[in-house]
Amino acid sequence: MTIALLTAAGSGTRMHQDIPKQFIHVDNKPVIIHTMEAFQKHPGIDAIIVVTIASWTDVLRAYARQFNITKLKWIVPGGETGQESIFNGLRTLKEDSQVPEDAIVMVHDGNRPMVSSMIISDSLATFSMHGSAVAVIPCTEVVFESDDGISSCTSTERERLFRTQTPHTYLLNDLYEAHLEAQKRGITGTAASCMLMKELGKTTWFSKGSEENLKITTLDDLRIFKALLHTSQDNWIKE
Repeated sequence: MTIALLTAAGSGTRMHQDIPKQFIHVDNKPVIIHTMEAFQKHPGIDAIIVVTIASWTDVLRAYARQFNITKLKWIVPGGETGQESIFNGLRTLKEDSQVPEDAIVMVHDGNRPMVSSMIISDSLATFSMHGSAVAVIPCTEVVFESDDGISSCTSTERERLFRTQTPHTYLLNDLYEAHLEAQKRGITGTAASCMLMKELGKTTWFSKGSEENLKITTLDDLRIFKALLHTSQDNWIKE
């Protein structure tokens, strides 16, 4: 059983809007529904769990019915941090007798609505080979290190740098036990599952990401998302 765990518990303060960014409508559909539809359509995903703001759970459930998201099985209130929110979702799955011991969980940002079928499939394929998968893209810009934020004389070779995205795919038991171990060690604030695993000394295996798999955090991101929705690729362009 493969379960998509979507995180949608952020308040979206950087967007400066009246509602959380994951519930903003784009083309008459909330961002979170755009994201859920990607997993709804993918044959490798059996079920969806969404961790969201407690006061928005009924709204999300209504939207799921409206847009026929039949794979949605659980809606869970988020925690104070991203790490707590993911753990709330993992704990719900662990406590459900219908979820098998060998279940696979694919953690994905609810505000990354452009996740493609190819990205999901490659994550599953990488997981199948290595037991974990984190979507990444290479860094194409020159990167400087700076202590004051205004100047630097230190750079890092971009060929050695990779930017992580989501999904992050693990065995449910492995990720759940990692969160328990993090609690014992006092590790907090690791909203990214791959960062938590790194803190525990685990190897990160890379799957394919995409520049289009953007995380909607600012109004600029929202504008880019709207543009991508209405962009078709010319036939002459090779993949």
